[in-house]
Amino acid sequence: MEKSTSTNNRYQTNLMFLPPWLRRSVGKASEISAVQRIIKRRNIHTICEEGRCPNRGECYAQKTATFLLMGPTCTRSCGFCQVNKGHSPMALDVLEPQRVAESVKLLGLLYVVLTSVTRDDLADGGANWFVRVMESIRQNNPHTEIEVLTPDFWGGREGEVTQKQRVATIVAAKPACYNHNVETVRRLQNIVRRGAKYERSLGVLKWVKELDKSIPTKSGLMLGHGETETEIIETLKDLRKVGCDKLTLGQYMRPSLVHLPVHKYWTPEEFEKLGKIGRSLGFCHVNSGPLVRSSYHAG
Repeated sequence: MEKSTSTNNRYQTNLMFLPPWLRRSVGKASEISAVQRIIKRRNIHTICEEGRCPNRGECYAQKTATFLLMGPTCTRSCGFCQVNKGHSPMALDVLEPQRVAESVKLLGLLYVVLTSVTRDDLADGGANWFVRVMESIRQNNPHTEIEVLTPDFWGGREGEVTQKQRVATIVAAKPACYNHNVETVRRLQNIVRRGAKYERSLGVLKWVKELDKSIPTKSGLMLGHGETETEIIETLKDLRKVGCDKLTLGQYMRPSLVHLPVHKYWTPEEFEKLGKIGRSLGFCHVNSGPLVRSSYHAG
C-alpha cells in the first residue's frame, strides 16, 4: 500500500506502510540505556546506535556490540545509509582504541564487531587503525573474539595494489571473521553504493582468502532496492566463487525521506526461501530475515 506525496526531493516517492513483520520492540530499555551510558561517556560510537539498529537490545543482551571507528562522519554518500556524510571528517581520536577496549571490558562483551565509516581522506584508508583497536581490545580482553566489517579500502589512483595491501594489514591481525558487504546486486550498485564497485568488493573477499584461508569471510545484502530473485541468486553465486563463507540477508528500511525509497518489502517466507538457496550454494552460515543486519548473531 502506497501514499503519494508532492515534494521536490528526488527520493521522497513511493512511501510505503511498514508491514507488521518489521514492527518489533528494540528490547529492554534498561539494557540499551546501560550500553548507551558507557559509550557516550567515552565519546565512542556504535553502528547499533548511529544506524538505529532494530536488534540492538537483543545483541546487547547476548554480550555483542558493533563499534563504529574513526568518527561519525563518512566520506562517501551511499543512498541507504544513515551515518553522517562529509568531505572533512574529524581527526582520529588517539584515545579511541583505549576507550573501545575499556567499554568492551565494562560491558563484558564476548564478541565484538569493529566497523567504520569510510575514510578516503586517510593515507591508508584507516586499515592500521582497525589493527590498533584490535590490539588494544586484546590486551584488555584476551578472551573476546573480534570480527571486522570493513570498507573496501579503495586506493583511488593508486589502484588495486594499495587496496590489497590495506586488506592484508587487517588479515595479518587475525580477526575471527572478515566481513565486507556487497550490499546489493550488480545492477543497482551505482544507485545504492556511490563510490563503491561490485567487482571491487568481491575482490576484498577474494584477497582475504588468498592471504589466509583460515579466516572466515562474510558478506551481506539489503533487499528492497528493486532487485529480483534471479539477481539475488546470481550475487550469492558470485560470493561463493570468491570463497565467501557466511551470508546475511535483510530488509532495507528507509531511515528518512532523504534516503532511497523502499521498492519492496520482502516477506519472511521469501527470506526463508532465499536462506535455503544460500545454504544449498555452500554458505556454512546464513542469517536471512527481514530484521537481519550485518552483525546479527555475529558471535
